Amino acid sequence: MRDRAARVRTGLVRSSSAKSNQGDLRIHVTLDHLKSLEGRVRSLRLLPSNQPSSSVLNGRHASRLRGRGLNFEELRGYLPGDDPRTIDWKVTARTGEPHVRVYSEERDRPTLVVVDQRMSMFFGTRHAMKSVTAAEAAALIVFRVLDQGDRIGGIVFGDELLSEVRPRNSRKACHRLLSALERANRMLNAYAPSDQKPMGLNQPLSLVARSARRDHLVVILSDFDGIDDRTETLIAGIARRNDVILCPITDPISQEIPNDLKIVVSDGELQVELDTTHGEVRKRLETFSKGRLADLLHWQKRLGLVVLPLSAGKDTLSQLRILTGGAPENRGADL
Repeated sequence: MRDRAARVRTGLVRSSSAKSNQGDLRIHVTLDHLKSLEGRVRSLRLLPSNQPSSSVLNGRHASRLRGRGLNFEELRGYLPGDDPRTIDWKVTARTGEPHVRVYSEERDRPTLVVVDQRMSMFFGTRHAMKSVTAAEAAALIVFRVLDQGDRIGGIVFGDELLSEVRPRNSRKACHRLLSALERANRMLNAYAPSDQKPMGLNQPLSLVARSARRDHLVVILSDFDGIDDRTETLIAGIARRNDVILCPITDPISQEIPNDLKIVVSDGELQVELDTTHGEVRKRLETFSKGRLADLLHWQKRLGLVVLPLSAGKDTLSQLRILTGGAPENRGADL
């Protein structure tokens, strides 16, 4: 069964009308709200160099980012304090004097942020919708990448749309991407008819595979609903030539299924009531939700990916700060 949470009458979607939700930043984002996150991004660490030991991007964890490449700058004589690993032994043997090869880190590495805004993301029970958490995380990453001097672009997709912004080192590209994200997020409506086949994750991933030929940073923010063997093949191909960060977005209810919950779930045509007072129903729901994360962790180990799990039940920036080795922001839980 698809996680068609747009039809779930529980949690944050209890409002009696879709119109009344438009001003609630837990339900839908605004362009102004996404732009306001720019001033809060300097605490994030997305580059692999100088990562603290607690960061999941650090080499002590299961995987790490390769980061930007290196440009050869010059060959010069060895100076006290130089890293012995940079000594060019052939030149040293030929000249009789120690020489080192000097490199500088490449600049302007392109980053693609892939943001899921399908109806399966329109669900939340505690702090915000999964779609809002994904949008906020994307905005934070966009501004941090721009601040680092790298090119930023992305792909925003919903069940009925797919928008691509080519990587550019410009605020114009950043604005286009955030505008596409706001537009896709605003299309999510708990009461809208569902008469089209939902878009699968493989379609935007195929576009990523064509766009990110090599040496990109690819960040995928999604609940990874509907993944299959083709999904793994696509991600494996992308990861062979690029750095890939998977950000699975979950809701707290998927980790701890209440034993007294009754909800109605529908795909727009058929509907079913789920009653978690029945142990077997609760067990199957827990197995389903945990199995998806298990698949991603398997990909992390086998493909060398980075997995940054985010919960829609907590402040987005605080989670990203902790995952990348920083301290949580001293703010309230409100958006």
